[in-house]
Amino acid sequence: MVKIEQFKASTLEMLANAIADIDPGITGSVIHKMLLQSQIEDISFNEQFLAKRKKLFNAFADYQNKNHCANNIILFIQNILSPQRYINNVEMFNSIKAEVNKQLAFEGLYVDDTNQIISVEKASKISDVQIKVDGLKAKLIEQGAHQLVFSYCNAELLANNYFHSVLESSKGLIKRIQDLAGVSYDGQNLIEKVFKDDEPILIVNNFQSKSEKDEHRGFRNLLIGIVAMFRNPTSHELKVEWNMSEQDALDILAMISYCHRRLDNAQKIRLE
Repeated sequence: MVKIEQFKASTLEMLANAIADIDPGITGSVIHKMLLQSQIEDISFNEQFLAKRKKLFNAFADYQNKNHCANNIILFIQNILSPQRYINNVEMFNSIKAEVNKQLAFEGLYVDDTNQIISVEKASKISDVQIKVDGLKAKLIEQGAHQLVFSYCNAELLANNYFHSVLESSKGLIKRIQDLAGVSYDGQNLIEKVFKDDEPILIVNNFQSKSEKDEHRGFRNLLIGIVAMFRNPTSHELKVEWNMSEQDALDILAMISYCHRRLDNAQKIRLE
C-alpha cells in the first residue's frame, strides 16, 4: 500500500470526535474491536472513565507516532464506515461519512460511495469543505468528472447552486475550445467554425473514415446543444427562471465532462 502521510493532530482530533459522537451505536467496545481489526493498539482501553473520543484520539496519535504514517487510520475509517454496518440506517451512514470527509479534505483525501479512499485537492479553508456527502461536488468526484469541470465552477459547486454550476461549466467549455483553436468566436458560431465538416480547425479523432467524420459531426452537434441551452444570450431571462434539479445538473455536467475528455485528445490541424 502507498504510504499515507501523517495527519495533523487537529485532523485526528476531529475525526475521533465525529466517529465517536455521531452514532450511538459506535460504543466503546465497537471502537476497541475496530481498532484491533485495523491493527491499531487501543492504548487507553483500560481507562474506564475516559471518553470514547479521547480513547480514539489517543489510539490514532500513538499509531502515528510509532509508524509515521496514517495508513491504518484510513483502514479504521473504512472498517467503521463499512456499508454493511449501515444497511438499515443510511441516514446515519451519510451523516458520519459527511463529517469524516470534511476532515479528510484537509489531508487531500475523500471516502467515496464504494468505501474507497480517493485523492482530492487538499482543502486549506472552511469554504473548501462545505459540501454535503450527497451534494453536487461530492457526487461529481465519485463519478470521476474531468478536473476542468471543477476548475470553472468550484464556488458554485460548493454552494450546491445547480443552475450556475452548469452555466459556469459550459462557459468554461467554450473558453477551452477558444483557447485550443486560437479563435475568439463565441457561442454556436464558435462550434460551427471550429468543428465544421470541411477543413475543421480542431478534430477529436483521425477524421479520415466516414465513421470518424460522423463521430466528429456528432460531437459538434453535442457541443451546439450545450451552447444552445446555456450560452444563447437571447434566452437569459428564461434561464434565470429555470428551476434545475440536482439530477439535471449531474447529467449535464457529465456531458460537459465527456466533452472535456474528448478535447484532451483534440488536434489543431489548421489555423483560422
